[in-house]
Amino acid sequence: MPDQTRTTRRGLLGYAGAGGLGLATGAIAATQLETPASAGPQPTVPGTISPFGTHQPGVTAPTPRANRIVALDVHDDLDAAALGRLMRLWSGSIAAATQGRPAPGDTARDLAQGNVDLSVVVGWGYALFDKVGLADARPPALVRIPAFDHDRLQQRWSGGDLMVMVGAADDTTVTHTLRRLLLDAEPFATLRWEQDGSWRGLDSHQAPTTGRNLFGQVDGTGNLLPDDPLFDATVWTKTPDWFAGGTTMVVRRISMDLDTWDTLTRAEQEASVGRDLDVGAPLTGAAERDLPDFDATEDGRPVIASDAHMRLSHPQQNGGRRILRRGLNYTTYDPETGGRDSGLVFCSFQADLGDQFVPIQRRLDRGDALNEWTTAIGSAEFAILPGFAEDGWLGDTLLT
Repeated sequence: MPDQTRTTRRGLLGYAGAGGLGLATGAIAATQLETPASAGPQPTVPGTISPFGTHQPGVTAPTPRANRIVALDVHDDLDAAALGRLMRLWSGSIAAATQGRPAPGDTARDLAQGNVDLSVVVGWGYALFDKVGLADARPPALVRIPAFDHDRLQQRWSGGDLMVMVGAADDTTVTHTLRRLLLDAEPFATLRWEQDGSWRGLDSHQAPTTGRNLFGQVDGTGNLLPDDPLFDATVWTKTPDWFAGGTTMVVRRISMDLDTWDTLTRAEQEASVGRDLDVGAPLTGAAERDLPDFDATEDGRPVIASDAHMRLSHPQQNGGRRILRRGLNYTTYDPETGGRDSGLVFCSFQADLGDQFVPIQRRLDRGDALNEWTTAIGSAEFAILPGFAEDGWLGDTLLT
């Protein structure tokens, strides 16, 4: 029997109801930040993350165990009014899901769970502003990521008009929440790509810790915490007025050559990033968050090599530029070829994509030692909308 509840909801709120309204290759390693006093793993405690606020809370929430990111392409006849309808739908579904309530029309109500660290982040792609007649409103901070020499991009992992990132403590919640959002979007857009990944942000004692990528490296050591004085300027965009409280997001699918990496000695692996593998300390330090000494030498050579990822991505080498990064480990299997691909879904948030991510990545592309074992096979950029209030919805500062 057809789902009459779902059909009615779409008919009233969906596009059909609108009538004719028509890694960064090198960015996969431990840190690109000068470690301030507040840096460190954020607390990872299962709970309820409020969906409301000045910013979308999923940007700063600790990376949960299960994650999925999807991109969608909007229908050719979508306009700003219809986009507003979709944003209202998604806002209602997100508010319900993150508070452990089933969304209207949910036919699997028992899968809605609270206390599972659920967060959802929504973004708009560069071309979407043109497609819906809002080109003048596109934030200057959102630019196209240029082609880099070491990229080998595949369309099946790149681009997109809309982006949804869902994270939670378990994959069942992620799957259920994303399915509801994709059903909401059916009258407006079609799925372009879907990527998932996992992360381990707890140690063996269940205490918060810096996670590791599949090379075994600690990944994200230098991320600023939201209470750091540098955080706001690093992450949140203030112009144009409607976008205040938003940010820009990069999604890069980084394939990692694990088989070749495994043939390296431990010293060679550590030299490529400039960090000790055991505790993640700079090769010039003893603890993970020790500041690196780039002037230190041994036998006339720099202790942290000139092409080490840490050196090339550090703010001292990039005019003070920083980003807020998030990594998700992935492994896929292709039954047609019998091959497996493993790597990192690299995500970064920054106030200005063109002024922060692009210069850092360009420097890494030119000389990062990790380029030998990593290849970017997907790339996309999005404007992450400001948050919304309990009586509002995503995009309500621009759309009607």
